[in-house]
Amino acid sequence: MTRIKRLFCGALVALSVAGPAAAETYPDRPVTMIVAYPPGGASDVIARVVAAKLTERLGQQVVVENRAGAGGNLGAKQAAQAKNDGYTILMGAITAHSIAQTLTPDTAKYSLEKDFAPVSMLGNVPVMLVVNPNVPAKTVKEFIELAKQKPGQLTLSSAGIGTTQHLAAEKFALMTKTKILHVPYKGSGPAITDLIGGQITATFETGPATMSFLKSGQLRPLAIASKSRSTQLPDVPTMAEAGLADYEVSGTYGILAPAGTPKPIIDRLNAEVKVALDSPDVQARLAEQGVIPTYTTPKQTSEFIRSEIAKWASVIKAGNVKAE
Repeated sequence: MTRIKRLFCGALVALSVAGPAAAETYPDRPVTMIVAYPPGGASDVIARVVAAKLTERLGQQVVVENRAGAGGNLGAKQAAQAKNDGYTILMGAITAHSIAQTLTPDTAKYSLEKDFAPVSMLGNVPVMLVVNPNVPAKTVKEFIELAKQKPGQLTLSSAGIGTTQHLAAEKFALMTKTKILHVPYKGSGPAITDLIGGQITATFETGPATMSFLKSGQLRPLAIASKSRSTQLPDVPTMAEAGLADYEVSGTYGILAPAGTPKPIIDRLNAEVKVALDSPDVQARLAEQGVIPTYTTPKQTSEFIRSEIAKWASVIKAGNVKAE
């Protein structure tokens, strides 16, 4: 055997031994959890709740770092390019990242399926169809009828082009065969402000962003796009109950590691995520934010990501949705 071959074989042996050995001692230093959005959003809130519990369970600090930019693509790309040793993980906005795969591939520059090793889903935040109280429609059926009576005249705001809220509106228009004018804003805040002010007819938005306005009567909810009713708004019907079967849209969130992260590390993280999501204190804190805790195995997470990418690619194509 030549010297080069001996060195090559030795390197392979060293890698095969180092991988399991490193996994056995994992983690022996702090873990960075990247959030690809600014502080205060759903990704950030969920990350901090889960990171605190993981810190307890792992015996090492799980540090949340906000790396916002390019609609969430900057932080996701940085996580994808991180060393695959389990010490950098992504708090992924799975729905938003899935949309970006089709809508803004040149900006994303990463693949959810190829560049990441799924750990687990964490939760989902259903969107709701809400309207200004002066809108005569009191139900989804009445809203659809109103939209058909006034094609292109009703306005529907969103947090921006390519957001979950925007694609929720596109999916609604496709399923109901209605034409509603989409008005994109830079974030949920201004979109909701103009809805309350009467400049906008309706919007699809999450509970955390609208709850205080719903309770004060400044906005009226027509339906929630989840399988079951919200415990915080038990009187609001689901879309299926309102007559629109199979319409389910949520912002979904989960933990991803860089591709190639050793399986023992993925399994350890997955096991600890399950314990965290089963904890009553974590469940209570997530529920306060309108988040439905959702644990999945790595395989189930991978399957969900694949289906989410396909679902939104279909909506983007059918609705001829274009990036800004």
